[in-house]
Amino acid sequence: MSQAVCFNQTIYLAGQVANNINLGAFEQTNEALENIDKLLALHSSHRGLLLSAQIYLKSMEDFDQMNRAWEQWISMYPGATPARATIEAKMASEEYLVEIVVVAAADMQLNKIK
Repeated sequence: MSQAVCFNQTIYLAGQVANNINLGAFEQTNEALENIDKLLALHSSHRGLLLSAQIYLKSMEDFDQMNRAWEQWISMYPGATPARATIEAKMASEEYLVEIVVVAAADMQLNKIK
Protein backbone atom coordinates (compact mmCIF):
# COMPACT_ATOMS: atom_id res chain seq x y z
CA MET A 1 0.00 0.00 0.00
CA SER A 2 1.31 3.46 -0.87
CA GLN A 3 1.37 6.12 1.83
CA ALA A 4 1.01 8.78 -0.87
CA VAL A 5 0.11 8.90 -4.55
CA CYS A 6 0.73 11.98 -6.68
CA PHE A 7 -1.10 12.69 -9.90
CA ASN A 8 -1.61 15.91 -11.83
CA GLN A 9 -0.18 18.11 -9.04
CA THR A 10 -2.54 16.50 -6.49
CA ILE A 11 -1.35 14.41 -3.54
CA TYR A 12 -3.57 11.67 -2.11
CA LEU A 13 -2.50 10.33 1.27
CA ALA A 14 -3.45 6.97 2.70
CA GLY A 15 -5.17 7.02 6.07
CA GLN A 16 -2.80 8.23 8.77
CA VAL A 17 -2.99 7.00 12.34
CA ALA A 18 -1.01 7.52 15.53
CA ASN A 19 2.23 5.62 16.00
CA ASN A 20 1.45 5.20 19.71
CA ILE A 21 -1.94 3.54 20.00
CA ASN A 22 -1.98 3.81 23.81
CA LEU A 23 -2.87 7.51 23.63
CA GLY A 24 -6.20 9.29 23.88
CA ALA A 25 -8.04 10.79 20.91
CA PHE A 26 -6.41 14.23 21.22
CA GLU A 27 -2.90 12.78 21.22
CA GLN A 28 -3.66 10.22 18.51
CA THR A 29 -4.99 13.03 16.33
CA ASN A 30 -1.82 15.05 16.90
CA GLU A 31 0.38 12.10 15.92
CA ALA A 32 -1.66 11.42 12.78
CA LEU A 33 -1.38 15.11 11.84
CA GLU A 34 2.40 15.01 12.37
CA ASN A 35 2.55 12.06 9.97
CA ILE A 36 0.49 14.04 7.45
CA ASP A 37 2.88 17.01 7.74
CA LYS A 38 5.87 14.74 7.04
CA LEU A 39 4.26 13.04 4.04
CA LEU A 40 3.08 16.32 2.53
CA ALA A 41 6.57 17.81 2.89
CA LEU A 42 8.05 14.79 1.09
CA HIS A 43 5.70 15.50 -1.81
CA SER A 44 6.14 19.28 -2.16
CA SER A 45 3.09 20.32 -0.19
CA HIS A 46 1.92 21.45 3.25
CA ARG A 47 -1.26 21.71 5.32
CA GLY A 48 -2.08 25.10 3.81
CA LEU A 49 -2.68 23.35 0.48
CA LEU A 50 -5.16 20.76 1.75
CA LEU A 51 -8.19 20.33 -0.49
CA SER A 52 -10.15 17.81 1.55
CA ALA A 53 -9.97 15.72 4.70
CA GLN A 54 -11.92 12.73 5.94
CA ILE A 55 -11.54 11.99 9.62
CA TYR A 56 -12.61 8.58 10.86
CA LEU A 57 -13.38 8.22 14.56
CA LYS A 58 -13.90 5.00 16.44
CA SER A 59 -16.53 6.87 18.47
CA MET A 60 -18.17 10.26 17.97
CA GLU A 61 -17.65 10.70 21.71
CA ASP A 62 -14.05 11.60 20.74
CA PHE A 63 -15.15 14.36 18.34
CA ASP A 64 -14.34 17.27 20.68
CA GLN A 65 -10.84 15.98 21.46
CA MET A 66 -10.11 15.33 17.78
CA ASN A 67 -11.53 18.69 16.74
CA ARG A 68 -9.45 20.57 19.32
CA ALA A 69 -6.26 19.01 17.92
CA TRP A 70 -7.40 19.64 14.33
CA GLU A 71 -8.21 23.32 15.01
CA GLN A 72 -4.82 23.90 16.64
CA TRP A 73 -3.06 22.25 13.70
CA ILE A 74 -4.97 23.93 10.87
CA SER A 75 -4.93 27.40 12.47
CA MET A 76 -1.45 28.01 11.03
CA TYR A 77 -3.19 28.70 7.69
CA PRO A 78 -6.31 30.78 8.42
CA GLY A 79 -8.72 30.85 5.52
CA ALA A 80 -7.16 27.77 3.93
CA THR A 81 -9.20 25.11 5.66
CA PRO A 82 -10.16 22.14 3.50
CA ALA A 83 -13.56 20.61 2.94
CA ARG A 84 -13.88 18.11 5.79
CA ALA A 85 -16.05 15.22 6.84
CA THR A 86 -15.96 13.34 10.13
CA ILE A 87 -17.25 9.79 10.12
CA GLU A 88 -17.74 7.24 12.89
CA ALA A 89 -16.24 3.97 11.67
CA LYS A 90 -15.07 0.55 12.72
CA MET A 91 -11.28 0.82 12.82
CA ALA A 92 -8.74 -1.68 11.49
CA SER A 93 -7.49 -2.18 15.05
CA GLU A 94 -9.43 -1.65 18.28
CA GLU A 95 -6.69 0.62 19.65
CA TYR A 96 -6.99 3.19 16.87
CA LEU A 97 -9.30 6.04 17.82
CA VAL A 98 -8.61 8.35 14.85
CA GLU A 99 -7.60 7.91 11.20
CA ILE A 100 -7.21 10.86 8.83
CA VAL A 101 -7.18 10.84 5.02
CA VAL A 102 -6.28 14.01 3.13
CA VAL A 103 -5.92 15.26 -0.43
CA ALA A 104 -3.66 18.25 -1.10
CA ALA A 105 -2.38 20.31 -3.98
CA ALA A 106 1.34 20.26 -4.72
CA ASP A 107 3.19 23.52 -4.19
CA MET A 108 4.48 24.42 -7.65
CA GLN A 109 7.20 26.67 -6.18
CA LEU A 110 8.53 23.80 -4.06
CA ASN A 111 8.41 21.50 -7.08
CA LYS A 112 10.68 23.86 -9.02
CA ILE A 113 13.27 23.76 -6.24
CA LYS A 114 13.47 19.95 -6.11
